[in-house]
Amino acid sequence: MKRITIAIDGFSSCGKSTMAKDLAKKIGYVYVDTGAMYRAVTLFALRNGLFDEQGEVMLTQLKERMQDINISFQFNAETGRPDTYLNGELVEQQIRTMEVSERVSPVAAIPFVREAMVAQQQRMGQEKGIVMDGRDIGTTVFPDAELKVFVTASAEVRAQRRYDELKGKGMEADYEEILKNVQERDYMDSHREVSPLRKADDAIELDNSHMTIAEQNAWLLEQYELRVRS
Repeated sequence: MKRITIAIDGFSSCGKSTMAKDLAKKIGYVYVDTGAMYRAVTLFALRNGLFDEQGEVMLTQLKERMQDINISFQFNAETGRPDTYLNGELVEQQIRTMEVSERVSPVAAIPFVREAMVAQQQRMGQEKGIVMDGRDIGTTVFPDAELKVFVTASAEVRAQRRYDELKGKGMEADYEEILKNVQERDYMDSHREVSPLRKADDAIELDNSHMTIAEQNAWLLEQYELRVRS
């Protein structure tokens, strides 16, 4: 069976990563969470004082430190999914906090950050057999991907999912704050100058507002099987 590239794009907290991880595990493909990569850069910037008093990114300083940022993924046998590492440190939990969520969209919009991450992502996918999710995978990173999916859901549904995820991890969460963050990120991701979030012309759209994880996984597996058999 031929190996293909699978690009899954969509809005924040719409379940892209869950369905991408589950499909990759089932079909034996490599999974890459590009959103985690931008979150890791944001965490690095926070830890190293690269935001000014107004909360703006200190561009010159961050650009000088980009060579100090090494992001990798290691398979977690316990969860069956890859974890994110920043300079050798496991940061899967730290990059999912609201502090990072509130800062990641401006960081991800910086041209030199996107250039560095996209180059790394394209190297990861050279051999195909990869499932990658993010905001610009089907439009910028892998415009020739054999399967492109654009996932969406209502802002309220996505905020509730994010709230439940944080509470399930024992972390503090406020639904209204999360909803506001989701709406702000939607706007910033869709209106940024470099690689804005948009549906690729040849992508299949999936609104999973009222789908279970099992239902969306079955739908995605069906799309994959159609592509590899064609």
